[in-house]
Amino acid sequence: MPLTESFFTDEEEQTSLEFLKQGYLIKDVDDRDRLDELRHEVVRIACKHIGTNLPSNESEFLDQIHTIVPMEKLNDMRLAIFNGINAQAWMRPSYYSLARGTISAVVGNELAMQQKVNLSIQYPDDRSSLLNVHADTWSSESPFQVVEWLPLVDTYDTKSMYILSPELNRTLRTRVRKIADKGGSDQLFEEYRNDFTWLPVPYGKVLVFSPNILHGNVVNETSETRWSFNCRVKGLFTPYMSEEKKLGSFYLPITPKAMTRVGNNYSIPEGFHE
Repeated sequence: MPLTESFFTDEEEQTSLEFLKQGYLIKDVDDRDRLDELRHEVVRIACKHIGTNLPSNESEFLDQIHTIVPMEKLNDMRLAIFNGINAQAWMRPSYYSLARGTISAVVGNELAMQQKVNLSIQYPDDRSSLLNVHADTWSSESPFQVVEWLPLVDTYDTKSMYILSPELNRTLRTRVRKIADKGGSDQLFEEYRNDFTWLPVPYGKVLVFSPNILHGNVVNETSETRWSFNCRVKGLFTPYMSEEKKLGSFYLPITPKAMTRVGNNYSIPEGFHE
């Protein structure tokens, strides 16, 4: 067996370099059957909520939900699905497992995860569900986290989200306050409109990205509804930046290793403290 001078496998090294260059990765989910079952549960809860039979084509049902559920009833349906899914013990482990390999490569394998998995539903031409250009760290989020963003339908163009490259993001650090003062997030978006990358993420793939760099969405100008989950994951022992977003409240440990548990429960015998 040949010797090595690297602590990473070739695949891990390549994944890390790609993430550092782009600020994001779009990969096949690690378990397609599990994704299909998760989507089926979403459709089942939605159909139960609105009082209709299960569709023969789940993708078409989700894409065209705006033709079935009026805008004024959208949030009630979203909350029913959000609460129903997050009440299940399998939700967070199943969700994490869909991007386990990618997250392990870029974050680590002893992790903390957001308590709830968020659900976003954006209708065509809907101006009430916009997430203006921002970086999560501007609101006391941890710079050590990634977002696992999972679409339940094919996402593309304005049905998806946009992101700025890490290289360009570094150039705006000294300019962002001046730009924002001129016109807030709208002015910031206009300044970099032609530099944002729109991320095509078809169903069956998962996006893992750094929320430290500028990202957001705009009005969905397609004829289809966007459905996507998102959840934050970070290294268990990396800093927590605020009381609101700390371990035990916003984040919970999910993958502490055996020796971490041993160490956390270890007490030095009496007389050996000095």
